[in-house]
Amino acid sequence: MKAIISVFIWLGSGLLTVLLFLVVFTLNILLFPFDKKKKLTHVQCFWWSDLLIALNPFWSLKVSGLEHIDHKKTYVIIANHQSMADIVALYQTKMQFKWVAKASLFKVPFIGWCLSLIKHIKLVRGDFSSIKEIYHQASGWLQKDMSVLFFPEGTRSSTDEMGQFQNGAFKFAIKEKKPILPICLKGTHAAIPKGSWVFRTKVSAKVIVLEPIPTDVYGPGDFALLRDTVRLRIQEALNLA
Repeated sequence: MKAIISVFIWLGSGLLTVLLFLVVFTLNILLFPFDKKKKLTHVQCFWWSDLLIALNPFWSLKVSGLEHIDHKKTYVIIANHQSMADIVALYQTKMQFKWVAKASLFKVPFIGWCLSLIKHIKLVRGDFSSIKEIYHQASGWLQKDMSVLFFPEGTRSSTDEMGQFQNGAFKFAIKEKKPILPICLKGTHAAIPKGSWVFRTKVSAKVIVLEPIPTDVYGPGDFALLRDTVRLRIQEALNLA
């Protein structure tokens, strides 16, 4: 029975993702002169996320802390990273942002093409010029009042245990004088089966939006203090969730 249900989940998820791409592609053409920030195409990912979660009877997702989001403000968003399901989960915040995502994800049919059309930011690992270009693009989006989301661990964790945070996003936030919005993801590591296509167990995941952290009190040399402060906040939320 679980195998049959899993077939329908994967089939339904694939069809929804194809539909998302077709909608995003069409709107990208129709709204090209009017939607330079790709806000309306980004919003299409909200219903995609809603339907994917509703489609999967093995998923339960609770979102809290939305009151900490001021949609009139621009943030450097920092989230821990557990699985590909983080993409689905984070759209539940209904925020406008640009991801910093690894280049290989942009090559995935349909979902990767959507990332390109919505103008998310591509990271080529190990390429220094790519890293410089990332921060150049991210700065440009912040200047256009568009938040930017980083996964500072640099790679996914296979458990709820966080890896070490890299420094770049925190140096960037201090330089740009933008507040950091920490988001804690819990339980998403188990949302997608590993080594099998069959969904076997129910997964209760959480998205916890934490209070923003101002960066205007930090100097350029304080990035490590800011990094550790943000990581501690997310770790505390993980422990309490």
